[in-house]
Amino acid sequence: MKPLIGFRFFIICSLVFLIFGTVQAQQTEEQLGAQYYQNKEYDKALAVFQVLFEKNPSQFNYIYYINCLVELKDYEQAAKAIKRQAKQNPTDPRFKVDQGFILIMQGETQKGRKIYEECLKDLSADRNQVYTLTNAFLTRRESDYAIRTYQRGRELLKDQSLFALELAYMYESLGNAELMLDEYLNLLSTQPTQISMVENRLQAWLSLDTDNEKSETFRTLLLKRTQQNPDEIVYAELLLWYSVQQKDFSMALIQAKALDRRYSENGQRIFDLATLAVSNDDYDVALDAYAYIIRKNADPDLVLESRIESLNTEFQRFNSSFSKDKAVVLLLEKKYQTLLQELGQNSATLPLLQNLAHLEAFYLDKTDEATELLESALETPNVQAKNLAACKLELADIYLFAGEQWEATLLYSQVEKAFKNEPLGHEAKYRNAKLSFYIGEFDWAKTQLDILKAATSKLIANDAMELSLLIGDNIDSDSSTTAISMYAKADLLIYRSKLDEAYAVLDSVSNNFPGHPILDDALFKKAEIRIKQGKFEEAAALYSALIKDYPLGLLGDDATFNLASLYETQLNNKTKAMELYENLMTTYPGSLYVVEARKHFRALRNDPVN
Repeated sequence: MKPLIGFRFFIICSLVFLIFGTVQAQQTEEQLGAQYYQNKEYDKALAVFQVLFEKNPSQFNYIYYINCLVELKDYEQAAKAIKRQAKQNPTDPRFKVDQGFILIMQGETQKGRKIYEECLKDLSADRNQVYTLTNAFLTRRESDYAIRTYQRGRELLKDQSLFALELAYMYESLGNAELMLDEYLNLLSTQPTQISMVENRLQAWLSLDTDNEKSETFRTLLLKRTQQNPDEIVYAELLLWYSVQQKDFSMALIQAKALDRRYSENGQRIFDLATLAVSNDDYDVALDAYAYIIRKNADPDLVLESRIESLNTEFQRFNSSFSKDKAVVLLLEKKYQTLLQELGQNSATLPLLQNLAHLEAFYLDKTDEATELLESALETPNVQAKNLAACKLELADIYLFAGEQWEATLLYSQVEKAFKNEPLGHEAKYRNAKLSFYIGEFDWAKTQLDILKAATSKLIANDAMELSLLIGDNIDSDSSTTAISMYAKADLLIYRSKLDEAYAVLDSVSNNFPGHPILDDALFKKAEIRIKQGKFEEAAALYSALIKDYPLGLLGDDATFNLASLYETQLNNKTKAMELYENLMTTYPGSLYVVEARKHFRALRNDPVN
């Protein structure tokens, strides 16, 4: 009995190995044939696939066999093979499409199109059949018929939202933006839960919008849909998303308010938008958003946060403005003092203390009061370590402003050590390196800055690289640091708001070191001083001199952008501003300012606003 079992086992194993070997050999042949086809060696590919097709008429072998015959213009043999497959698979529309395709390739276009029309007419109300026929048309690059197949499928299945994604993809590939967008919007009207997927697709599509044409088409169509269907909340959601993508925070806030009211929300959506607006320097929209939350008064915690952030936003707006009107500073100081008196000193109000201290030290010359505020803040109980570290950085900045450099470096070092591999630690390290630069310790400063080039924060990394380059490019070949030491002294004086003294030092650099590589940096810094002083005509002249004398220098694009901004915002010369923005885009195509310059240029040209 045992020998019989062993014999059976031997037979089974032999069959398994035989089948496996046959399959493996066939796969190898298929790969070889496909390689011949890719190399356009159609005769060799045909020889392989003709044998494979006769042995195994799979769809893979069939497609390659027919394609080889088509490439070799053997339409008669292709027609025979297709006819045989169609006879064996009468319900499969793929072979009927191929029959039409071969007729078209033979020049009998009308007959071929007639077969295509019959395929559409015979289509059944079955999704799988729709997909099969569509893929058959796409295989033969008949995009129009593929689209008509989806549309016919909608009619048969009595659902106009079907195949919306597939049609959107097709219209996108054909470059028909309006029909693509129509399909996405149709989909959302019946399946609003698909909004995240649609947003992702649109984001990828809009990212390639170099001439703003796609964006304008989408904006126009979406606004039209929103107006025609005011009850379709999903359109308002999409318009909010789109407005944020375009950084049109005014429009975004309108939509966010509408959604907040429609859903009876507590204002969190508005608060998040305000935070985003602040990060993009759109302070007016942010203040409007915070005011809305405060008026709504739906969530006490959110109202408290909004009151705090609203005042901090006012501070940021003032801090970033050209004007430093003392009356405005005093009003802000009063607002901070009033709110702190009402809310008390706690972990939530720590940012208020920081900003108040900054105002008093840097704009009102009340360094002692500012220092006391921050030292008091550091004693606040139940505060996160990061928040206390932020207070330490502000206190260090004030010590540096007051000329107490060693107190400043001690605090910077403490924060750097406590948060060594975190953004806060990198920020402390950068400020400490800049302090070293101010006091002439250039080698030490450059070593720290070179480490920071790999910082996770792009802003810190870029700032560190710029300062490192400044140091490296301006230490003379004989290791003389006289010129850069004077420049660093002027930079510290600017930090300490001693602007006239700083300007005089920079003038000395220009007069005493003709031809020195630091002169373009000195010009740029002098222009910054004049802007801080509100002397915009003088600043424009300095930027113009820099562009003229150092057009290929590292600061050429910075100076061009800043000069364009001056003409646009302060000197009321829109024509000159447009000329400079355009010049920046053409002369410095790799500049980080190109995107912003294009945006300003279009706005000045009165292009449609997104």
